[in-house]
Amino acid sequence: MNWWVYLGWAFAAYALVTSVYIILENRRPQATLAWMLALFALPGLGLLTYVLFGRDRKAFAKQSRLLQQDLQADAKPFLKRILATQEAEIARIEEGSTARRKLMMLVRRNSRSALARCEVEIQQNASTFYRSLIRDIEGARHSIHLQTFIWARDEFTDRLKQALSERARAGVEVRLLYDPVGSHIHVTPFYVREMEAAGIQMAPTSPLWRLHTISYRNHRKITVLDGRIGYTGGMNIGKEHLDGGDGFDFWRDTQLRLGGEGAAVLQAVFAVDWYNAVKEDLFAPGYFPDPSRPAASKAAPVQILTSGPDSEWAAIRQLYFGMIASARHHVYLQSPYFIPDASIAEALKAAALAGVDVRIMLAAHASGNPLPEWAGNTYIVDVMKAGVKVFMYQKGYLHAKTISIDSEVCSIGSANIDIRSFSINYELNAVVYSKRLARQLEEDFERDLASCSRFDPEKYSAANLPLRLRDSVTRVISPLL
Repeated sequence: MNWWVYLGWAFAAYALVTSVYIILENRRPQATLAWMLALFALPGLGLLTYVLFGRDRKAFAKQSRLLQQDLQADAKPFLKRILATQEAEIARIEEGSTARRKLMMLVRRNSRSALARCEVEIQQNASTFYRSLIRDIEGARHSIHLQTFIWARDEFTDRLKQALSERARAGVEVRLLYDPVGSHIHVTPFYVREMEAAGIQMAPTSPLWRLHTISYRNHRKITVLDGRIGYTGGMNIGKEHLDGGDGFDFWRDTQLRLGGEGAAVLQAVFAVDWYNAVKEDLFAPGYFPDPSRPAASKAAPVQILTSGPDSEWAAIRQLYFGMIASARHHVYLQSPYFIPDASIAEALKAAALAGVDVRIMLAAHASGNPLPEWAGNTYIVDVMKAGVKVFMYQKGYLHAKTISIDSEVCSIGSANIDIRSFSINYELNAVVYSKRLARQLEEDFERDLASCSRFDPEKYSAANLPLRLRDSVTRVISPLL
């Protein structure tokens, strides 16, 4: 009997300590109550789940010096030319649209992002991106910096490895960052040693043995060549982007090629992530040459913004919210997943109810894990009630992460429309203030509609109860997906 008393007191102490800790985090009341219920109902499993997935940016207090997202302190001396023209650039662009200024100021303040002028090329699908990437790698003379969530091991990456090795033998510095969870199937210690023997410095963005941060993945995609040419967007590195991989005949994705000042900003982001991973400081003049100024006819203002679990603000979520809220005519959005938090869902519904043409294009079928697809069905039904149009891409797997509003402003990056991308992952998006490029992206969207079917909420509501119950149960854990 005494053991039951001791056990009761131990549980009471556990409940008190965990309750005080959770309450002091000042989360949304629903989230606070959900975590308290999980911790009380499943003391061991609930606590482990919280440690791995539940903590917000304050859990990184001891690492804040390494993980801070403010790039200005280290990058400012090397981005002097870009920073000197900020007010003039904003004033010039503001003449065309007040909404643009609001977005620019939001991104400037929530992620301290400089407004860069650069030559921008939208590259649809890996057949274009990979060909351009290899050409630029072969022309690199000083440094090649690659960062990806997934680095596969297949025929294409073997070819890419050969191109990188040739540049390394020519004296070019080659560095490659990969996410250890996203790449765990392909990248083994033996493979890393093989790459290093070829002259390629290869490192994970964070070690897997840090179990307390295992859920906070680095999902960014960055390439910088000689500090002058940069790439970012949704594409990882692997053959499946070319042939569709298992289960698909085609893989639909979008990337940006940036020349000039945009490459310098991407270089700064890579330098911070590289230092966090290997403690090597890349903030040196050789990595930040004076950026070229593109011809006025080809130039576009671009802001590169980052977000992560240790960011002061949920910068990319605020960007999407700001873009949706400021749209007057239409919103075109692409994402493989659709698990919005309450703020994005309300913004989409409010825009549609206000008469804005809101169109969302999603992957019709999951690649691998089906749970995000199941949970997403319930969110789709919610927003469609307000008039949002949802299209399911049938031709292959849709992996693009794009948004465009009113044929004026667009964003292309690594962030999906899900809670993980907005709150848990390290992500990077590029915002492009160009009517020409926004129209181009929207024309691509409209062409993709020919490969889509409309989501039918009535058919879904008429589906059997076990299927809908499966989706609703999955929705409960959707923030972790």
